[in-house]
Amino acid sequence: MIDWAWAANHLDDLAWRAFQHTLFAGLAVAIGFAISLGLAIVALRRARLRSVLVTASGVVYTIPSLALFAALVPITGLSIVTAEIPLILYTLLIFMRNILAGLDAVPPDVLEAADAMGYTGRARLVRVELPLALPLVMAGVRLASVSTIGLVTVSGILGDRFGGLGFFIFEGYAHVFPTEVLFGALPTVLLALVVDVLLQRLERRLTPWSSTLTTADRPRAAMAGAGVGSGA
Repeated sequence: MIDWAWAANHLDDLAWRAFQHTLFAGLAVAIGFAISLGLAIVALRRARLRSVLVTASGVVYTIPSLALFAALVPITGLSIVTAEIPLILYTLLIFMRNILAGLDAVPPDVLEAADAMGYTGRARLVRVELPLALPLVMAGVRLASVSTIGLVTVSGILGDRFGGLGFFIFEGYAHVFPTEVLFGALPTVLLALVVDVLLQRLERRLTPWSSTLTTADRPRAAMAGAGVGSGA
């Protein structure tokens, strides 16, 4: 049975923990994306390195989160670094696979057209390849964000300074208090759903051509949006 009086008296704590949860997840996703994008761009040009990076990120992804958090404590102590490192590492596989899949999906004829128009190297990557890869990249951002929001709760194992909404879950289990468990679990689920919806809307705004055109027409629409072929 839910203790509504207890819940009402802890709304301030809920707001703080929700903010901490969002902050931890946001930092991990942002840093993980930046690292993955750089690695994916390098891996795209080097096939051998690509397999090594994808395999390594896959191995890290298989490590149980509780074990990874605990293993870092003797090295980095009970700090935000200890909480963030596993969260960041778990995003790498998701991001790298989606970024590489998006870049691989760019049609060769589109790349040839871009080269003919003077878009080579970094310019082609930024103006042509990444815009075309954006739908798959955003799918990775959504998946990584939702996954990380769930994993932030596990960081509560590091103590009451961490865990975000997971703090209530650990405390509730420790005191056999179902109300506190639900006080952390339900907002975590709601936060994940809200973030996913917001990112889906952002994806639609960034790639309006992806939902209204056929697969064959999407590259041309994306190139037009980037200014390729418009004389720019």
